[in-house]
Amino acid sequence: MLGSFPPELRGRLAATSLLRSREPTLSCNHSSQSYRDERVLSEENLLQANDQRPSRQAVLLLAHGTPETVDQIPEYLLNVTGGRQIPHEVVAEIQHRYSLIGHSPLTEITLQQGRAVAAQLSVSGQLMPVYVAMRNWQPYIADVVRRMRADGVEEAAVICLAPQNSRTSVGLYRSAVESEAAGLRIDFTEGWAQHPLLIEAFAERLRPVWTRLSTENGAPVPVLFTAHSVPCRTIQAPAGSPDGQGGDPYAGEAKRTAALVAARVPGIPQWYFAFQSQGASGGSWIGPTVESTLEALAASGVKTLLLQPIGFLCDHVEILYDVDIHFREVASKLNMRLERPESLNASVTLARAIADLARQGLSRLSSQ
Repeated sequence: MLGSFPPELRGRLAATSLLRSREPTLSCNHSSQSYRDERVLSEENLLQANDQRPSRQAVLLLAHGTPETVDQIPEYLLNVTGGRQIPHEVVAEIQHRYSLIGHSPLTEITLQQGRAVAAQLSVSGQLMPVYVAMRNWQPYIADVVRRMRADGVEEAAVICLAPQNSRTSVGLYRSAVESEAAGLRIDFTEGWAQHPLLIEAFAERLRPVWTRLSTENGAPVPVLFTAHSVPCRTIQAPAGSPDGQGGDPYAGEAKRTAALVAARVPGIPQWYFAFQSQGASGGSWIGPTVESTLEALAASGVKTLLLQPIGFLCDHVEILYDVDIHFREVASKLNMRLERPESLNASVTLARAIADLARQGLSRLSSQ
């Protein structure tokens, strides 16, 4: 989940074509592997809610998780890969990138988002705890679900903070919850890539920066939307399935989010889409890459570009290193100015979206 590795760590890359339409073509052309990297969550901050009597209903927000220190990265990566060993040079590269940004603030921001969701729920009189759990680091999902049961929670709306549904990765979140749920009734939101408030939250971040850059540029600036790449094997339809049916919806959902955001910012002359942060091993990853797209755009004469990741809800290593350091270095070498809007982070509109999803989930549980 980190950006492109040096050639000696990547393996051979096949050429990628620039996506110039609003429904880009998916390519599987990047041999690599990637990992997320965030920060530890303290025990006292697992629960985000106003002081109140125990509630039988709750909300559970799920994120990827992150280690606290650079030294914890090897253990963290083993969690990400399910115990599969990673080449030492890949681990070292990830530690180096982590050190460049200090740490990933994903955990702190996710806690802020949890508090904001609790506040939005309270506006409508729904006073309930909002728990936060991580898949690959502390507090682990299993531990938090057990705590919820001990707290007397009987039913919960569970929301994965990855709006675009990848059945493989989102399925791992769901399995982790269900394995400890016991008598806890859950409603799991698998994808919410087209939620109107999610789209508006991204558009709210994009509009002012696009307007400023276009004014400074003297002409409307194109936009490159990105989402995290995943291995081709995780999204391709099973062999022998008719007409490719049964494939994973992730790539299509990511592109649909981009199209809806672009539509909310009239005046964008052209927008493009690429998958970022392909890894260093593990077979082919979906593309085109951001690097190849930047090269093609530069060759076509683009001098100023606005890049907005629409697959991430907050700052973390894929934003703070991959975009702010790596992609900007690539763009600079191409004599291109590259900027990005602020991440959603503490967006009130995002909190409203998640609170709405929670209400829908709890309503479905009540109607069963």
